[in-house]
Amino acid sequence: MQHNVYIYILIASLVATLIRVLPTTLIRKQITNKFIKSFLYYVPYVTLAVMTFPAIIEATSSKVAGIIALLVGIVAAWLDWGLFKVAIVCCVVAYVAELFLI
Repeated sequence: MQHNVYIYILIASLVATLIRVLPTTLIRKQITNKFIKSFLYYVPYVTLAVMTFPAIIEATSSKVAGIIALLVGIVAAWLDWGLFKVAIVCCVVAYVAELFLI
């Protein structure tokens, strides 16, 4: 069965456009509901986490090494080490964990 790729591109572009256009056209007033404001505040963080965490775990040949590096990275970030230091520590931990797990 032959699928027309242009139809898929058209549908994807329409959905992406509607996601951006509908809120600005339907919501005219400032949002005052505390629940909705807090929900919208956390949407970018949750989206980033959903895309990033599985990639961190599956980036190594061993999922255990990825999980260990993730946990060490969370602790390092909690201690305010900064993005560069956290990234370096996670890379080193993943490397060392893979050396011992394989």
